[in-house]
Amino acid sequence: MESTPIAVVSGLKHHFGATLALNGMSFEVGPGQLYGLVGPDGAGKTTTVRALAGLLEANEGTVRIDGLDPLEPGSGVRERLGYMPQRYGLYRDLSVDENLQFFGDLFCLDRKTFNQRRERLLGITRLAAFGDRRADALSGGMYKKLALACALLHQPSLLLLDEPTNGVDPVSRGELWDLLADFMSQGMAILVTTSYMDEAARCSMVGLAFRGRLVLEGRPADLVAGFSDVVLRVEPASPEGMEALESALVQAGDVVEAVTPLGSGLRIVVQGGEADRVAADLEAAGANVRRLTPGFEDLFLSRAAREPGGEAT
Repeated sequence: MESTPIAVVSGLKHHFGATLALNGMSFEVGPGQLYGLVGPDGAGKTTTVRALAGLLEANEGTVRIDGLDPLEPGSGVRERLGYMPQRYGLYRDLSVDENLQFFGDLFCLDRKTFNQRRERLLGITRLAAFGDRRADALSGGMYKKLALACALLHQPSLLLLDEPTNGVDPVSRGELWDLLADFMSQGMAILVTTSYMDEAARCSMVGLAFRGRLVLEGRPADLVAGFSDVVLRVEPASPEGMEALESALVQAGDVVEAVTPLGSGLRIVVQGGEADRVAADLEAAGANVRRLTPGFEDLFLSRAAREPGGEAT
């Protein structure tokens, strides 16, 4: 039996002047689900999150959280929602403990409840030893963990995280994702936006966003398993051979879905039925060619190349 979704985004369209930010964005997030809204800058991720948080009224479409409209005054959505924007508004001159106390007061938590939740959140974020440290003295990763703890004090049913690992070192990125997996296992619905394609595999459901709408959605393993194109690593036999390699790629035409630099060579995505022919042509041009295991970046680039305005680069 499927559970009732916590968040429902349906047909969102929105313009900022002449710029189309959302073009029919639709998806659902259920309890115990970590949904990754993945895509490049300008894909509409932040605009979608702002609509869910009730900070933006889309020109068309609807947003519901637990069946409630976040734009409706007195709807009670704020009590159900935890929101961590890209630039979280912590008070930098306050300590870790003081910031938590401020948000505890904001959520009207009684002393016993606040103390219990504070201890738990400081423990799981590994900030317990830094209670007296000012927020502006924290590292980037520690600052994001404190922001996450403040957003979770009132135990929301839906957590919205907009680019939470942007600008964070690799170790802290991993720790933040481990925290999200822990919250998901406890039944919380989580929506996280990211432009890091490698983070998509850590979600229970992924929506690949491009130009304001989803171009692909599904479970990470299923999406990769259903990828029908072929990924090749291509290196010229000598630095002078790059020109011949590029010429061969031009001759291959539209069957090459994406081309990205990789070390001294290139990583290319080729339509599956044409991969052997293209590989043979590249080898004839003096290149060394081998197949690679596809990843989410290959999947996204291939799918985006087929969209209006998409480019295979």
